[in-house]
Amino acid sequence: MTAASTSRLERINHSAFIHDNSLHVLGGFQVVDGEDVRLPCSEMWVCDMDSGAWERREMSGDTPGDLTGFCGSCVRDSFYAFAGLDPRGYSNKMFSVDLTQRSYPWRTVVASQGTPPSPRTDHSCWVHGERLVYFGGYGCKTISEVRNMPSWSFVIEDMSWTIIGGTLFRYWGWNNEVNVFDTRTRTWSVPDTQGPAPAHRGCHASSVLGSKGYVCGGVESAKLDLFCLDLNQWTWTQFDFSSSCAPMGRSVHTMTPTSQHTLLVFGGLGVDGSTLNDAWQFDTLTREWREITHPHKDKPRVWHTACLGRDDDVVVFGGSSDQPVGMDSVTVLMSRPKHHCRDVFVFQTQPYSLFRLCVDFLGRNSERVGARLAWLPTKLRHKVEKRVAFFSPAAS
Repeated sequence: MTAASTSRLERINHSAFIHDNSLHVLGGFQVVDGEDVRLPCSEMWVCDMDSGAWERREMSGDTPGDLTGFCGSCVRDSFYAFAGLDPRGYSNKMFSVDLTQRSYPWRTVVASQGTPPSPRTDHSCWVHGERLVYFGGYGCKTISEVRNMPSWSFVIEDMSWTIIGGTLFRYWGWNNEVNVFDTRTRTWSVPDTQGPAPAHRGCHASSVLGSKGYVCGGVESAKLDLFCLDLNQWTWTQFDFSSSCAPMGRSVHTMTPTSQHTLLVFGGLGVDGSTLNDAWQFDTLTREWREITHPHKDKPRVWHTACLGRDDDVVVFGGSSDQPVGMDSVTVLMSRPKHHCRDVFVFQTQPYSLFRLCVDFLGRNSERVGARLAWLPTKLRHKVEKRVAFFSPAAS
């Protein structure tokens, strides 16, 4: 693949997921000559995690506008994209893709019952069974919506007269709402949550362990906060831990499940304005943080994605290695990121199986076995050949 084509991989504020041991990437934007350039949702980039080879695939169907800041989630063999910013502004539309069809056909998802949440961006999603549970974000609401909702669920940041889809919006701000979409019945609902809910936020990180959804960061706090929502009982719990052993507060970071009771937080924009390269593991049983030693200290990241891969690997892609932050006498100002990334790197969170170690050994040392690779069974030989390609000097 040429340098010109791979430059299209560089992006921030995108979506990524792993399906059939392939990393799928779409959406987001680049900054070119100081201007935001949205990347089209009419194409999907797919990386084979065995060989490291990228392939660009055209998408068909009811393609959404070029999106950024949307929330992408997988339920079985379908990918759902909700809300974000399209060329016309904030959106609350939902689209889905059937991943079993190579043409990746987009279709608009129309709810059969219930009202979609208001237009928003920088929100997050928990997948629980067949349900998509959305939390938080920044967006706009109508006068009527603000009047008829609890005052604590939406913080107004700005007021303006803007028409979106024929509806007049006036209020802009952050929320801590929980909205549920059932993919089987195509219905929206708002659960009645109990307990100490997180403050209004966006640009946070979220993850699911079993029937519990976790959310952290995205607010101006010296130490990283952490909340849990029971997705069956709809009860919030805030974790209390010593501030001396907790990570720095941050936003635009990632949080990924790495076992039945552990979460891995990586990178983000620190409250001190730095682009972070640290990794922390949180044990939900002991309620303790532990900083992780890792080989990627030279790869600070913001606006990146981190997906759970094979063998509980955490696969990081894209983002920016440098988020410029300035400050005037009143506010902190975030400039456009200058250094976009297209590399993929992995956090190994557990010992690999003997089979994987052997295949990787053959991939690294193929010259030792030479033509004898042809003696392997066809399926195994193809897997080893992919690892040979992955470890070849040309691939690096």
